[in-house]
Amino acid sequence: MQRRRFLAASTVVGAGTGALSAPAIAQGARPEIRWRLASSYPKNLDTLVGAVDLLSKRVAELTDNKFQIRVHTAGEIVPPLQVLDAVQQGTVECGQTASYFYIGKNPAFGFGTALPFGLNTRQQNAWLTLGGGLELLNDFYKGYGVMGLPVGNTGAQMAGWFRKEIKTPADFKGLKIRIGGLGGSVLARLGAVPQQLPGGDLYPALEKGVIDAAEWVAPYDDEKLGLHKVAKYYYYPGWWEGSATLMLYINLKSWEALPKDYQAALQAASVEANQWMTAKYDVGNPAALVRLVGAGAQLRGFSRPVMDACFKAAEELYVELGEKSPEFKKIHAAWSKFRDEQILWSRVCENNFDAFMAQAKTKKG
Repeated sequence: MQRRRFLAASTVVGAGTGALSAPAIAQGARPEIRWRLASSYPKNLDTLVGAVDLLSKRVAELTDNKFQIRVHTAGEIVPPLQVLDAVQQGTVECGQTASYFYIGKNPAFGFGTALPFGLNTRQQNAWLTLGGGLELLNDFYKGYGVMGLPVGNTGAQMAGWFRKEIKTPADFKGLKIRIGGLGGSVLARLGAVPQQLPGGDLYPALEKGVIDAAEWVAPYDDEKLGLHKVAKYYYYPGWWEGSATLMLYINLKSWEALPKDYQAALQAASVEANQWMTAKYDVGNPAALVRLVGAGAQLRGFSRPVMDACFKAAEELYVELGEKSPEFKKIHAAWSKFRDEQILWSRVCENNFDAFMAQAKTKKG
């Protein structure tokens, strides 16, 4: 009787051992995959690059180091503004960049990062995650042989550094400004001369007078680039980037060749990186702004006439772009509907709370 019980117990233990060891065998059979990721950003911008460093780390952890992504910063493999091209061509499997760098291919690329007078950070994440935005974008990206995953959002950006004050819309006439995306197209309608330059080139361009103004991100990064040393007027808000998503472009063939669990690991890691970037800037920007002002930066807000003129120019631009690009027109129809609904909701609750808190803290201070 005891012998029968022992044999029965042994059978159960043996079965359990087999069940526990099965996943280990399956894991051992998983393929080892090595990808290269090209970023548009230099290593010293530790929040932009830090997001893909985090993504790489998480993907490795989630796949028992079977799927590894090596991050290469700006210029290591390709120039900063050619990351999308490198992904399309298969030079690298994926790349981190701002989609609006590529509006020259099609203005619809602007939606992946930001449109002037567009969505704030929460609204942008909502649109991409549950509002149908990412599906629309990936349907568009498919025509270029890539797909995209959000891999960071900077939050609302500053308007940047100017050598002279901007008091009226006329002050933009002839102004040479480094500005990303369709914001440059808007300012061109007011007479500005937009330039597309990578972050590492901004300081020397401002110092030598090649440009008269430059926008980048916000205090934390702008301080690292030293822009306050060559232009003293620091303007806000950056109405062309009420938030700005960084996109991880992935070569479609490389994506489709990934095992499903590796795809899931990459998607999960991109969600974490997206949230991490916003939090990192929110933590770093307040103290950096104080330091910049202490170093001589002069804060200036755009006047209402300037904002109104820019808004009018942006709305006119969108109509024209829709006439030229069916892809832009399709995405803009969904995007603008979502934006308008979000504004209505924000006016009821969120904006009122924020406005009260700002006034309450001002009175207390």
